[in-house]
Amino acid sequence: MTLSSNAAIPESKLARAITEFVRDTETDLLFNHSSRVYQFGALAGLHRGLTFDRELLYAGAMFHDVGLMPDHSSPNERFEVDGANAARDFLKAHGVPEADVYTVWTAIALHTTPGIPVHMHPVVALVTAGVEMDVLGLTYAEYSDVEREAVISVFPRTPNFKEDIIQAFYDGIRHKPDTTFGNVKADVLADKDLSFRRGNFCSVIRASRWPGGAHAPGCGCGGHA
Repeated sequence: MTLSSNAAIPESKLARAITEFVRDTETDLLFNHSSRVYQFGALAGLHRGLTFDRELLYAGAMFHDVGLMPDHSSPNERFEVDGANAARDFLKAHGVPEADVYTVWTAIALHTTPGIPVHMHPVVALVTAGVEMDVLGLTYAEYSDVEREAVISVFPRTPNFKEDIIQAFYDGIRHKPDTTFGNVKADVLADKDLSFRRGNFCSVIRASRWPGGAHAPGCGCGGHA
């Protein structure tokens, strides 16, 4: 089984360099996941009738989880930003125009922000589409059996991929829990670490140094004026 040539990995010097870099950087689990994200994202683009640059989509898909790896993980930035920064540095070193670099950076930085990327540049939208398909299965029914099987025959899912990818997320962010505030990755920490206490948006507002606004009874914010 083969996919449409319009969804194939680009045969370019840049794409080959991306493949080599990510293969040397990520685990097999994340490399295959990222490769599937590209394939499912490209197929989503074809399904939606979008015009997109396959090379930029490949860059965004392949780098989207690089920030989970220790060598590319900062102490206090969201892992999405770490991955976006790694992609930016790589693409700039390969002479990619600044506007295209920014598009890829944005695609990676927003790939865990539901409801926003779909309204943006096709590369931004399709990186998230690939992630939502491979990790969450949100659009599973929008792909044919032939398409799904063609992708996983080349880039297989582990037998226990659902739990494996949750563990990979946890391993990549456990050292900086504060970066998950307002982010779906807070769910990962809550699932894996019973001592984790997620930040609360309302509590931050109420605890700010701005005057005014007595705490409402029963608000659960931890204190009252």
